[in-house]
Amino acid sequence: MRLLRDDRGSTAAELTLVAPLMVLLLLFVVLCGRLATTQLRISDVAHQAVRAATAARTPAQASAAAHHTARASLDAAGITCQSLSVAVDSGDFRPGATVTVTVSCVVGLQDLTALGVPGSRTVSSTFSSVVDLWRGVRP
Repeated sequence: MRLLRDDRGSTAAELTLVAPLMVLLLLFVVLCGRLATTQLRISDVAHQAVRAATAARTPAQASAAAHHTARASLDAAGITCQSLSVAVDSGDFRPGATVTVTVSCVVGLQDLTALGVPGSRTVSSTFSSVVDLWRGVRP
């Protein structure tokens, strides 16, 4: 009877049962944090790319500047994309017109496989900016 009422060792048994759940919860928090941080950084990359595109002189230069700036910004932010897409919509490229840049990045999640999440996730952001009205004016 005395052995049935003895609760020594119950803490170790409870910890053994709860520990895997705590590890999964921690991995889920890491996953959410990584996705949120990546979304913020991709938004910043899209903003920088559209500003570079609006400073260009021609639509071809705008597209090249957006691509170059997006890659450089991703490298500076420490984001590695499995696949990167930079779409530039320059439309009527003239002073006062609007340029839109969409940056899409496929981010790998392979190191969080204990959660059973897919191997990658696509994160994208779109920004628009007006082509500078005074970019061709010389004093």
